[in-house]
Amino acid sequence: MWAQENVAGRPAWRHIPSGVVFREVPRGSFRMGLSEAEVAAVRAIERSGGVEDTVEPFFEAAKDAQPVREVRVEPFLLARHPLTVAQVRHFLPDYEDEYADADSGTARVEAELDELLDALPFRLPSEAEWEYAARAGTTTLTFHGDDKPGEEHLLDDFADERRTAALENAFGLAAMGSANEMCADAWLPGFAGAPTDARPRGGDGPRTVRGGAADLFPWQGCDEWVLLLAATRERHDGFTAIRPAAPLPSRA
Repeated sequence: MWAQENVAGRPAWRHIPSGVVFREVPRGSFRMGLSEAEVAAVRAIERSGGVEDTVEPFFEAAKDAQPVREVRVEPFLLARHPLTVAQVRHFLPDYEDEYADADSGTARVEAELDELLDALPFRLPSEAEWEYAARAGTTTLTFHGDDKPGEEHLLDDFADERRTAALENAFGLAAMGSANEMCADAWLPGFAGAPTDARPRGGDGPRTVRGGAADLFPWQGCDEWVLLLAATRERHDGFTAIRPAAPLPSRA
């Protein structure tokens, strides 16, 4: 079912039936949520003239990614990048995608979402797992730092292996934040009372998504670059990308 190999010079696990490549995300702890330092970094971008329209909606929604808290994460597998159109077709052979330009592009699933989630032999990552994986040991706006992310940080098609590898973070994960990616958690505003062991939060209503900057490329003349930030979170509405997670395979 699983094969260990090196992908772009890093250890990886390949799910043999589907070909989906996963990275092992190590055990660790991190400060989850939008810190005051990150808020200040966005203010600094605003003062420097890096804002095209307004980031006030971002500041107004800051409370939805607070309070910051320490979260423990156990090791798990996470797909190297969101499922592509071709990979979704492994599970749903009749799948058609109206958003992607190529089979190697990120699949943005809408009507077939429930069918795909039922067909996948994987699970969705929790929000805590997603953010921990996106930060990859950093505490800045993105794993690149506190500067305004640019279009060069977007990755929406994985046909170019060299570019995919160049945009991986320290955990070997690419395109974190480019597409809006569904998490296992129900949407709840803020982190008050949230677990500290990376469990997903249950509840009624839509799930939470993370990322989504490439969904609005090239920013639509506004400031959707904030969707590339590690702490940004939204409620699911419409299409979504899927980056599956899985337990570590047995090494026996």
